[in-house]
Amino acid sequence: MLKTRDTRQVAVSCPDMQQTETATQAAQEEALLPKRGGTSVIWLHFGFNSTDTEQKTPICKLCYKTIPASDGNTTNLFYHLQKAHEKEYSRIQKIRAKPSCGTTGAIWEKKNYSQPKIQQSFAQGTPYEKTSQRHKQITEAISRYICKGMAPVYVVEKDSFRDLVKVLDPRYVMPGRKHFSKVELPRLYDACRAKVEKDVCSVMHYALTTDLWTSRDTQPYMSVTIHFINKDWTLCARCLQTAYFPEDHTGGMLAQGLRDTLESWGLQECHLVCVTTDNATNNISAMELNQWERLQCFGHRLQLAIENALKALTPVSTKQAVERAVGVCKKVVSAFSKSWKKKRELAKAQAVLGLPPHQLIHESPTRWGSRQMMIDRFLEQEKALSQVLLADKKTRHLVPSWQDVALLESLNKALGPLFEFTDALSGESYVSVSFLKPVLHLFNNEILSQKDGDTELTKAVKDGVLKYLNEKYDDHATNNLLDMATLVDPRFKTAYIKEERMRAAAELVDMVGATAPESAQTAAASSSPPAAEDDPELPRPTKKKKSLGSYFKKAGQSTTHSHPSRASVELELSMYLQTPGPDSETDPLERWKQHETNFPSVARLARKYLCIPATSSSSERAFSASGNIITCKRSCLKPNTVDQLVFLALNL
Repeated sequence: MLKTRDTRQVAVSCPDMQQTETATQAAQEEALLPKRGGTSVIWLHFGFNSTDTEQKTPICKLCYKTIPASDGNTTNLFYHLQKAHEKEYSRIQKIRAKPSCGTTGAIWEKKNYSQPKIQQSFAQGTPYEKTSQRHKQITEAISRYICKGMAPVYVVEKDSFRDLVKVLDPRYVMPGRKHFSKVELPRLYDACRAKVEKDVCSVMHYALTTDLWTSRDTQPYMSVTIHFINKDWTLCARCLQTAYFPEDHTGGMLAQGLRDTLESWGLQECHLVCVTTDNATNNISAMELNQWERLQCFGHRLQLAIENALKALTPVSTKQAVERAVGVCKKVVSAFSKSWKKKRELAKAQAVLGLPPHQLIHESPTRWGSRQMMIDRFLEQEKALSQVLLADKKTRHLVPSWQDVALLESLNKALGPLFEFTDALSGESYVSVSFLKPVLHLFNNEILSQKDGDTELTKAVKDGVLKYLNEKYDDHATNNLLDMATLVDPRFKTAYIKEERMRAAAELVDMVGATAPESAQTAAASSSPPAAEDDPELPRPTKKKKSLGSYFKKAGQSTTHSHPSRASVELELSMYLQTPGPDSETDPLERWKQHETNFPSVARLARKYLCIPATSSSSERAFSASGNIITCKRSCLKPNTVDQLVFLALNL
């Protein structure tokens, strides 16, 4: 019984002993430090005492036995694990057998595999050859950035730009500015010009916009832009030149300059449909001398209509009152533009009154509608402006009276909606000429018609603008041109053509009938084989045997595509006019692309007339690009260089 009792006591005490041994073992493992820089899996089971700073005496974490290992050699460690701890050793061997093993040999093998070759290491530090494809691509990209971004050529010599390119590709060695100005830019210009020539050489009908401009260094330039519809029914605009024009700006010199431009590009005058210009006398004279059709720029015409309407106000007292109100508006805008303190106070007043934080707009004589935009912004900020002006004794006299505000509101009500149409008609990537007739109709019936709430000043301005536009667009040649453009637009057709203007349909038939024999004759000439010369070395053509079907072929069937007869053209026109038109938001060119095969003759006329721009904004854009290129620091650019840079900026 005593023996049994002792056994039980020992059995009861065993769990306590096991817990004590486990705690002691964990404390010892925590006391052991891991191998510094160890990469082998064997170091999972071996460590070092904290007193062993040089880590020369590894200790087994399983049995806490010290194993001698000189200079970090792990052979004795693996041998100890194999003899004393077989399970752990087999587990270590399985880990070492995997491809992603963390042993020293496997890591060295992985590093050795990803290590670059000697040739690759040398190549990474070797600059590109100037004849290499990569060097040419980067150089061309920099050239395109200079041209399209209208940046100066000397940007390639700036340290910041060179550092940027060096970070992007260290192997690229950037050439100097002379290489870009003498080699790369002329090469890019030649390539771009060849592409533009390819685009315009196959054009059957085209329109032009042109204007004159004086640069910062008082050098005169003439810009010419071509507009055409390509085979895919896309409206295209290409700037042909911004050429130096030192001659007198007379109508005769302009006419000769325009003819020289067409000749240099290989364009035929017979394919020119119309030229859109402003109302300058020399432009009008040049078109008359060349006998070219001319369309008045709608933006310039509307600007002149407004100016004439304000000049024709009666009585004189009303005219003087309007001039005074506009003068007060200009003085207020000028006062705020010259004082940063007033701008600061204006911003505070806008925040207090809940007005939008907009800046005031200056009037520019060369910008369409700038006066109306100045008045509109003035009326929007009138309360904030008056509050700031009243707070300063020196500017209290500029506070507008209620009479001035009333006059400006009347002007803004009459002129405000007009310039929305100017902006809409100034695009060059969509059809605009066919909108002129509908816009004039809208002006007469809605926009400029008198309404009940209009003041006498508003009615007088509306009547003056409407009278001027109707007189200027009542020209016979201009009306015929606009009638044809409206007729071939599937959205409008005859909706805005008057009864007496229906002769446009007859003109359509005559034009198609006149061009058809020419095209058929040209096709026949091109299809006929060239006559063989008396050369003995050339092989003579063999005589083919006549087929049986050739005896039944009629004389009129000699050509595959015969030109349409007048009756077929009239039938085609009638079917086109009877076909329901698309919505007014539909792109007419996309519509013609889908239905060209249904109405081929009318489609040919649509391609001719719908390319005409309603405004001369393309020339204004060319001059804006010229102004960004001929800056204060680049005012000594040669005219030929200016022409190339503007051409590349607008055509790349």
